Amino acid sequence: MKAEFHDSALRDLPLLDRALFQSFGAGPIRIPPFHHIHHAVGQQAARHPDLTAVEHLGESITYAELDRRAELLAEFLTRAGVRPGDQVGLFLTRSIPMVVGILGILKAGAAYVPQDVRIAPAVHLRHIVRTASINFVLTTSEHRSALPDNLATVIAIDEVPDTTRFCRTFTEDSDIAAVIFTSGTTGRPNGVRVSHANLCNVLLTAPGCLGVAPGTRVSQLLNIAFDMAMWEILGTLAHGGTLVIRGSDIERTASTVDVVIATPSVLASLDPAVCRRVRTVAVAGERCPQALADAWSRHAVFHNSCGPTEVTIVNTVQRYEPGGPLTIGRPVPNTTVYVLDDDLRPCRIGEIGEMWSGGECVTAGYLGDPELTAARYLPDPFLGGDRLMFRTRDLGRWTHDGQLEHHGRTDDQVKVRGFRVELDAVTSALESATDCSRATTLLHNGSLVGFISPASAAPEEARRAVEELLPYYCVPTLIVPVDTLPTTDRGKVDRRALLSRLDGQKETVA
Repeated sequence: MKAEFHDSALRDLPLLDRALFQSFGAGPIRIPPFHHIHHAVGQQAARHPDLTAVEHLGESITYAELDRRAELLAEFLTRAGVRPGDQVGLFLTRSIPMVVGILGILKAGAAYVPQDVRIAPAVHLRHIVRTASINFVLTTSEHRSALPDNLATVIAIDEVPDTTRFCRTFTEDSDIAAVIFTSGTTGRPNGVRVSHANLCNVLLTAPGCLGVAPGTRVSQLLNIAFDMAMWEILGTLAHGGTLVIRGSDIERTASTVDVVIATPSVLASLDPAVCRRVRTVAVAGERCPQALADAWSRHAVFHNSCGPTEVTIVNTVQRYEPGGPLTIGRPVPNTTVYVLDDDLRPCRIGEIGEMWSGGECVTAGYLGDPELTAARYLPDPFLGGDRLMFRTRDLGRWTHDGQLEHHGRTDDQVKVRGFRVELDAVTSALESATDCSRATTLLHNGSLVGFISPASAAPEEARRAVEELLPYYCVPTLIVPVDTLPTTDRGKVDRRALLSRLDGQKETVA
């Protein structure tokens, strides 16, 4: 069973396209077993108290101990003055106390606001504290000195007085679970309010649950400020899995787990031959190269996913089969995807348009920015009522069998010699060269520049690959081989770092 779209919103489509737009665009209806994500974790602690919940650098903690420490922290926060609906900063780095902090904040009825203190500059942390009206920041004694002065009331999780006997103050649950700050178009980060209902919908239903069960080992590789880290952490603990938090060696951690959740850039740094234990992989956050999907899908279930933070981690998923067409799949349960034209009218099946998302994936907007929220979250004419749909800025189209093909971003469309060019299309063509495993394309001084990896890849071959697949104006002026594509702290290709390498390069194809 699926949600029914309003006929009035489909009136511009032919009858056949109306039926397919509805059939393809609505995910199945499923009822998540919990309304708050930490309640799912609490059930695992009650059912499997002795199972290992978290491992990190040789240390571990059971579900019973994790729950006890989180309850203690929640009571400490409540007595300190944290109230349901508050935002609490979680400024530290990957560790067992990080997980205790997340659950403790949720149990106190507040929302957690994560940042990695090793990476986030002081001005960024101050902006977040100010924007989210944060009065309390959780960290560890190790990282307290890394925080700016006069930030907020700072509490070191590992210094909370330990006691086995305490009386928990009753606190109501909050609707909002986390505030994830994304890179904003205005030059400052925007705080996206992710609700418990959002998280339960994607993490407690298939395919988002990824088959995690008690004892399943799942890696925690990503920056804690990245929305996909919620998939790793809460998605694991809600199903009784063991979260294996990485140290400095990502591949060493990945080689010990059953499930890996990563960006394609992070996954590309891992060798499938070394990570033979891995049986399930999920990627999102950026475009996935076909070769990467083929390499991993030969020995693991491979999920290619898509969705910005504003639609709760991911809202479309494809279970990819080796050699098949790589798409971003179909809507996850209780969510919708609409491919619309510039006037917000439904596109016919097979036509490229902008993807808008609706249903239970749609988050509660930007914290403290009602104008931006009103611009990106609009009334949903397909579901009606008070439902909203979100503008993803992703371009896509439906295939004849109801799969979503990703066709770049509206903000990745550039003009070259008066022609409109999709950077992702050029990148895909570069990667079709036999000796190129990964690539990316940038616009620099009005010209297209391609970066290909590994450094042994031949620019001439990459150029010919683009010439064979795309119009002449899509051929990069410069193609630069590099050992690896640099990544940001969130595991995506670092375009700024690549642009900085162009100084002194000749404007010709090598």
